[in-house]
Parts: sequence; C-alpha cells; structure tokens
Amino acid sequence: MTTFIALTPIIAVMVFLVILRMPAMKAMPISLLATAFLAYLYWQVPIIHITASMIEGVIVGISILYIVFGAILLLNTLKISGAIDTIRNSFMKVSGDRRVQAIIIAWSFGSFIEGAAGFGTPAAIAAPLLVALGFPALAAVSLALIANSSPASFGAVGTPVIVGFGEGLVEGAHVFPPVDPFMTDAGGMTSYLRLISAQIMQVDIFVGTLIPLVIVMILTRFFGENRSWKEGLQLWRFALFAGLSFTVPAFIIASTLGPEFPSIFGGLIGLLLVVTAANKGFLLPEQEWQFPDRKDWLQTWVSEELSINDEDEDRKGKNLSLVKAWIPYILVGVILVITRLEQLPFRDPLANVTIGWENILGTTVSEELQPLYLPGFVFIVVVVATIFIHQLNGSEVKEAFSTSGLAIIGSAVTLLTAVPMVRIFINSGQNNAGFQSMPMELADTMSSAIGGFWPLFAPLIGMLGTFISGSTTFSNMMFAIFQFSVGDQIDTDPTLILSLQAMGSNSGNVVSVLNVVAAASVVGLVGKEGVIIRMVLIGALYFAILSGLIGFIYALI
Repeated sequence: MTTFIALTPIIAVMVFLVILRMPAMKAMPISLLATAFLAYLYWQVPIIHITASMIEGVIVGISILYIVFGAILLLNTLKISGAIDTIRNSFMKVSGDRRVQAIIIAWSFGSFIEGAAGFGTPAAIAAPLLVALGFPALAAVSLALIANSSPASFGAVGTPVIVGFGEGLVEGAHVFPPVDPFMTDAGGMTSYLRLISAQIMQVDIFVGTLIPLVIVMILTRFFGENRSWKEGLQLWRFALFAGLSFTVPAFIIASTLGPEFPSIFGGLIGLLLVVTAANKGFLLPEQEWQFPDRKDWLQTWVSEELSINDEDEDRKGKNLSLVKAWIPYILVGVILVITRLEQLPFRDPLANVTIGWENILGTTVSEELQPLYLPGFVFIVVVVATIFIHQLNGSEVKEAFSTSGLAIIGSAVTLLTAVPMVRIFINSGQNNAGFQSMPMELADTMSSAIGGFWPLFAPLIGMLGTFISGSTTFSNMMFAIFQFSVGDQIDTDPTLILSLQAMGSNSGNVVSVLNVVAAASVVGLVGKEGVIIRMVLIGALYFAILSGLIGFIYALI
C-alpha cells in the first residue's frame, strides 16, 4: 500500500491524462488534488507543509513559465518579421536529396531550436518546414519528433538540468542529504549540474550520434517507393557525420561550460558543418533519393487542407538577409555566454537579484527565483533588440506579445499545478506516519526488486515521466531523488543514474501525448495522433533501450 500511495502522482496523471484522455489543463489540477489528499490522509504530511510545498511549486512554475514565455515570444517575433521564412528558404537550396533535407531541418536545425527554445517548439517549426519542402505530413511530423530526442537534455538553455535536477534534488529548503557529498566534492550545485551534463553526453555520444541514421532509415522504409531500409543506410557516412557534428561539440560544451549551452551551440555548430558538407557533396552518394509520385502516397501520409506560412509570406516583403535573420539567435547565444562565465563581471550582479520566500509559512520549505539571470530575461532583451533590428511596427509588436501570451495560458495552468504536485511528492518526508519521502519509498522498493540491473530500467522511468507530462524538466524534477536514491542503494554511481533518467526523459519527449498533439496540429494531422505515436515509437524505444545498455556497461566498468 505504501508503494502504491507513493505512486499516486504517476498513477493519477496516467489515468486522467492518458487513459481518460483529459486535457492537461484538467488532468494536472485533479492529479494535484489527489496527491495532496493522499499525502495528508495516508502519509500524514501536515496541511501547512503541503501548502508550503504548493507555494514552492508555484514559484518554480513561474520561473519555468518565464523561460517559456520568453522563448515563444522570440519565436513569434521572428515569424512576424519574416526571419523564420528566410531561414527556411535558405535550407531549400542546399540539397535535393530528401534524406539530406530531413537531417538538416529535423536534426540539425531542430537541435538548435531545442537548445534555444525547447518546450516542443522544434517539431512545431521543423515539421511545417519539411511539409513546405514537399514531405508527406506524416513523415514530416514523425521525423521532427524523433529528432527532438538527443538535444532535449539541454532544451531551452538547459532548463531540464538546471531546473529539473536543480530543483528535483532539493528536499524542503536543503539539498537532499545523500546528494550533499557529491555536490560538495564537485564544488557546489552549479558544478554538480555540469558534472551531470557531462555524464549525459558521455552516454548520448553513443546514442544520439545514430539518430540521423535512424531518421533516414525510417524515412526510406516507410515513405519510399521501395519501402527499403537499405536506401537509408546508403547515407550512413553523411548521417554519422551529422550526428557527430552535434554530439561532439555538445559533449565538449557540456563538460566545460555546463547545461545552458550544449544544445544551442552544438546545434548551431552542427548546422553549419552539415549545411557546408551538403553544399560540397561531402560523404553524399551520387544518386539523390526522392519520394514516390504524389498520386501513390497513402491517405495516412497526407494532411487535411493546409496552408504553411501563407500569412508570413504575404505580410512582410521585408526581404531579410540570412545574416539579419540569424542575428537574434546569435545574440541569445552571446548574451548567455557572457552572463554565465564566472570569469566575466556580469554573472554575479544578475544572479544576486532574487525574489522568493524563505521558510514558507514557518516550515523548512524555501524557494527563490532570479528574474535577471533566468534565460527568460535574455529572450526578452533579444526580442526588444529584434524589434529595432527587424524594424517591426507597433501593431506587429502587439501581435507578437498577445499571441505569445495566449499561447502560454494552457502551459500556465498545467505548470502551476503539475510542479506543486511534484514538490508535495518530493517534500513528503516531513510526515507524522514515520515514512520516508515518496521518492525514497519507491527507491527502496526498486533497489530491492531489481538491484544491479537498474541502469537498464532507469531510462524507462524518465521516458514514462515525459510521456505523461510532455516535459523533460517535469520528469527530471519528479524522479531526480528517486533515481539518485536507487543508484546510491545499489552502489552504482548516482550521477550515472541521473544521466540515464535524463536520456529516458528525452525518449519520452518523442512520444509525449502533448508534443504529438501540438506537432500534429501544425501540419493538419489532427485526429491521427495514434498513427504518429506508432510511427515514432521505434525511435523512442531505440533511444531508451540503447541508453540503458550503454549505462549498464558503464556501471559494470
């Protein structure tokens, strides 16, 4: 019964969101109430402590919303200015081979967008671009979702690590006690998160490098005239080059600079390398691969009547240069770097400005946010600069802000109930029933049942978390203490187990119901979400299973 109650947040979300198919705006508040009720009734967590945990969760949720709003605002500003269309059109001229186009847009460009914006935006941008290039809608959305796996570890400038693990490893007002020696040895929480980031990439350099090959093999097998895996394998040299062009820079950056930069700079470096190689025909086979005649396409491949970017094509006529279109993203990268490097004098003045509540309602629970240091502030600063650089008028600025504000309403309701639920789950060690916290009770059960084989299963837990929530940050926050505790109890490096949690959360990103619905809607495949999930499940399982195998080998070594 104790284990069952400890699983309440997971079971509740699974039942309401997945089985009953409630929208997240309804499923998450109900799940919060169920978790709070059982925490009080069975776990005997005092009401004051539950309330404090909920307030803590709201503060954390606001910090995430701040990042989400900034990322979406920048994206909408670039759509309105015509920058996204300029970037799209430049991709169309690189290669006529559909396999190469898929790698450049879904993998390389998608990785960069994930690093800069996260929260499901890569598939929402890459899929319409592929449709505009002549891809079947089902192929476009499936490839974009599968590609948005590896870079999701560090999406939205590191949020899944910085917020997911940074908050997930905190119990009450303090770091979870077993984590403290690891954090102290690393030199503090920031350094420990950098260590986790490096460990993630040590696994991902084997798993993520193969994603471009997986993409093109799925493309040729399910959408080619010959239904051939072999036609995808013919591009293996270029595909591996594209994979390494992201994972190697991301590994170096994760090991040196930390979690903010691997995806955004790994994606940008990879994009430059891959586009240059494709332009020169480097490692490409002589024969280009094409789709069968459109008349031979299956009905499940195509969307309903769909117009991609028509309003953006018509409204501007600004004819932005490619350099000018990329300037905002370059500014994001530059500002993030100069405000994160300890050697420069910008970090401390920004990080020291905090808003929060210490010892909430007289409990041991505390939380604060850093409004000038969070990436949301950087996004907003760049938006202001973009307004002048791209010469937007007042009505266009108003449209960008209003569209972005409306876009986060659903996210606000979801986050401001989901995160408080997670904080109740994590802080439940403060109780009158004599139990450990819910994550620790689950860890005891799992460590005794599975033992040293846990690295094989750790990614599946992360996958489950993202599948039901649509957020790698949510998954990492929810299961950080649980995964760390299992690793600690089975004498396996807990940092390795946390990296496998992150890898699993990436695989869940591919099949997440929320991500699939969002991506399907932008290419006119509403109602075909089940078909999409069945298609992308291959990529998600590949990612989770291979991550577990690599982790198991690391644990044995």
